[in-house]
Amino acid sequence: MTVTTTSRPLAVQLRDAGLGWIPESGDQFCLDTAEFEGEVFTVSDMTIEPHDYDTGTILGFNGTTEWALDSVALENTLWLPREDQLRELLGSTFSFLLRVDDMYVVEIDRGGEKLRFDAESVPDAYALAVLGVLSAQTA
Repeated sequence: MTVTTTSRPLAVQLRDAGLGWIPESGDQFCLDTAEFEGEVFTVSDMTIEPHDYDTGTILGFNGTTEWALDSVALENTLWLPREDQLRELLGSTFSFLLRVDDMYVVEIDRGGEKLRFDAESVPDAYALAVLGVLSAQTA
């Protein structure tokens, strides 16, 4: 099964809009450093585990698969949400997802107002919809 996550640019927008992340097994992320650009990591009970401290969450890299890293602070990572996580974040605002030609369309109902978000991938369409919800919460 292929895991599909939102694109990095939309993940940055989600983070900047205030979307928080509590790492769980199966979550994917990248690091905010040029040294690891293009690398995507997966939180796993075996290789990358979140450790919560009073000072914040650290992702610990175990074993030889990530030999160049011992750990990284959560604030130095960028969560790449999966489409199922994004759909869950939409909650009761989610109306439907459909494919129109080469685009995916997500519609949400925000207090009686129907909003549509189009993207080339399902996760990105969901991400745009989540951004629409977040922008309404901060307005």
